[in-house]
Amino acid sequence: LGMKIIYRPSPNFEARLSDTAVDMLVVHYTGMTSSNAALERLCDKSTIVSAHYLIDEEGVLYQLVDEAVQAWHAGKSFWRGNTNINSRSIGIELVNPGHEFGYRPFPNKQMESLISLAQDVIARHPIPPRNVVGHSDIAPARKQDPGELFDWKWLADQGIGLWPNAASSKYMQCNVEVLLSALGYEVDNISATLSAFQRHYLPSRITGQADGL
Repeated sequence: LGMKIIYRPSPNFEARLSDTAVDMLVVHYTGMTSSNAALERLCDKSTIVSAHYLIDEEGVLYQLVDEAVQAWHAGKSFWRGNTNINSRSIGIELVNPGHEFGYRPFPNKQMESLISLAQDVIARHPIPPRNVVGHSDIAPARKQDPGELFDWKWLADQGIGLWPNAASSKYMQCNVEVLLSALGYEVDNISATLSAFQRHYLPSRITGQADGL
């Protein structure tokens, strides 16, 4: 990785399940007032939360947990039939106040660092584009991050993650529940899941309804 990494070890990790390959990359925002507050929380044993990496708004990269072990970033979550998301994923936190403290766009420096890191992670692990997701994609009833201001298309343009093209429009004509399930979403709460899908793919129209999908 051609960028400096600041090591800030977190005690919040455990061994990965022995039969599970790392095949997911999960992007979060910190949802806290500052990068220092986020680092303190992610490295505090009493919080029982962590991530492998954190990138601040200047693009500075911190590694908190070694990729060989699981960080505790996903919580109760689901993707493509799996619920053991922590064990099969790399978690990246982006410093951003989030919807609670003044949600704002992710600066270019931060996104450029994310792209470099994600390309490096994907080169080391068998992570298909469909498994590059946001926290809201895997926990739609609980989470909104990284939210509608996160530029998923830019990532996809750099070879990270999935972005629909004109050829996929016929695929979009099928039943909404079938579409969401085929992508990997849980569909127990269809409105929450539609909102998560819209945050990712239709950020200008987050209605939780299947209008024009």
